[in-house]
Amino acid sequence: MLSQRLAKAYAMQVVGVMPDKAAGLLDQSRGLFEAQLGELKTLVPNEAVHGALGDLDYAWTGYRAALNAPRTPESTRLVLVESEKTLRAAHALTGLYEKQAASSAGRLVNLSGRQRMLSQRMAKCFMFQQSGVAADGLRGEMEAARRDFVAALAELNAAPENSAEIRTELGLANMQWMFFEQAMNGREPNRDIAVRNVATTSERILEVMDSLTGRYEKLVRG
Repeated sequence: MLSQRLAKAYAMQVVGVMPDKAAGLLDQSRGLFEAQLGELKTLVPNEAVHGALGDLDYAWTGYRAALNAPRTPESTRLVLVESEKTLRAAHALTGLYEKQAASSAGRLVNLSGRQRMLSQRMAKCFMFQQSGVAADGLRGEMEAARRDFVAALAELNAAPENSAEIRTELGLANMQWMFFEQAMNGREPNRDIAVRNVATTSERILEVMDSLTGRYEKLVRG
């Protein structure tokens, strides 16, 4: 999630939408990434995880350098490339940790957690499209993320493990998804309003999915 949120916030600054908010998101997400990577390094159950952590650490080094470089069209394109490399490394590591959980509830944690990433990925693609830099293929990537999000949301809604509290949270997630999809669908003729709506609704749906992931984590812990 953070790999995509960082790129979204970076692109928000390039586009000029809510630049102060974007700067705060960049700083917060960068700090969280560093802190959580450090925490993961204390949780290494096997050699496969150790190797995947090394790959993520290496990817983050390149991504961090791109984020910190002077802003040019070339560095903006590099941020997009490095965000993808970091996402792939994080996804591989997540899969290994999911295997350790080895339960249906563990899958729900990963599924809901991935929704957080997809929300930021869709917003990232939207913002980079608006920037006009490295926009080729982003519409397809955004649509693929949308399909994945819709499919996962349907699976979460149907999960037999859902408690009453989780069903309530899912109702809120469904509502926020409706708002988010409306913000991205291109029907808003005012570009400034459209990008602002995507920026704000992507954060709202992230908050809801983060809360939902926490509830699924409690199921895993029992």
